[in-house]
Amino acid sequence: MTSRTRISISSFVAALALASASVLSHAQEASPAPAAPVESLVGNLSSVPAPVLGARAWMSMDMNSGQVIASENLDERIEPASLTKIMAAYLVFEALESGRLTLEQTVHVSENAWRTEGSRMFIKPNSQVSVHDLLQGVIVQSGNDATVALAEAIAGSESAFVALMNEEAARQGLNDTHFTNSPGLPHEEHLTSVRDMGMLAAHLISRFPQYLHYYSQKEYTYNDIKQNNRNRLLWADVTVDGLKTGHTKSAGYNLIATAQRDGRRILTVLVGAASDSARAENSLKLLNWSFQNFDTVKLYDNERAMVTARVWEGESETVGLGSDSPVWVTVPRGKADQVRPVAQYEQPLIAPLTKGAQVGEVSLSLDGHVLRTESLHVLEDVAQAGFFGRVYDKIRLLFE
Repeated sequence: MTSRTRISISSFVAALALASASVLSHAQEASPAPAAPVESLVGNLSSVPAPVLGARAWMSMDMNSGQVIASENLDERIEPASLTKIMAAYLVFEALESGRLTLEQTVHVSENAWRTEGSRMFIKPNSQVSVHDLLQGVIVQSGNDATVALAEAIAGSESAFVALMNEEAARQGLNDTHFTNSPGLPHEEHLTSVRDMGMLAAHLISRFPQYLHYYSQKEYTYNDIKQNNRNRLLWADVTVDGLKTGHTKSAGYNLIATAQRDGRRILTVLVGAASDSARAENSLKLLNWSFQNFDTVKLYDNERAMVTARVWEGESETVGLGSDSPVWVTVPRGKADQVRPVAQYEQPLIAPLTKGAQVGEVSLSLDGHVLRTESLHVLEDVAQAGFFGRVYDKIRLLFE
């Protein structure tokens, strides 16, 4: 019968040069597994408090570690307005990658798309416009007409495309999100949260980096009409390369912003600001605070053992346990060497063991607060021992 054993790692060094090492101490007595830890916002552990922001809700996320640094009203349901177009673009990029669309392909502009209210690319009804042009209309000009045209090209109708948007939201675990239209027009049931918008934007950045150049494009001219990107930060800070603005009277002024400095990417979501300038100023303030007051370090490469565990009834007596991907952690500046990992894994580990099998987890803590939890995987196959070896270990286990 398996139980859980708590292993403390007594020595841990994580340098800013992205190097790390750890020394595993002796196992303590087996004890029942505690409840899953609640991960803390690292911003709460900083001596420099988060800036006071003029917005209804906001968050800051480190893309390297995936940690939310700080937030306000993270899960409150809010109106996304044109932040909705992040999901619309996500599905367009997915169609491009699967070959269902090409950038050169032309799309028929229906009367329905042409009549869509709100911000416009000014496409003409019954014309043919390339996907490349329509994407610029969606992302740079925030054109509702362009968004509906692409929605119809992919799904046949906007309503069918909205169904795809909601399916993708469910697949990504965006539990507070429900879409009723593709551009982000006001509707009482068209809602999301800052957390969900951050997750969606992070997925888009990670999965489709080849299309991020659209989000840093400052202007676009179509039909002899030149329009600027509404993201003022593209002019204010050269490290900012996206991502999307949104505004309606009821939603206020929204902005998902992202910047990359020295190989580190920060993503912020801010909604409900009072003006265009306010959303830009507050977003830049949050970006600067996040970059200046926190470090993100790689504690472990994938395939590097975090724990060396005892194996029973196997051809090997020990096996390395680690993560299947590099482990990064974001901490207040200068505190990387104070992170304390605690590993929990199944005991006894009985061979055969298969490389990649998940057998436990490791929690990374700072000042007694869990920053994040990673799964522990077997790093190499361990074959079952012969008959006498298995019997010998079975007898030994009786006296453990």
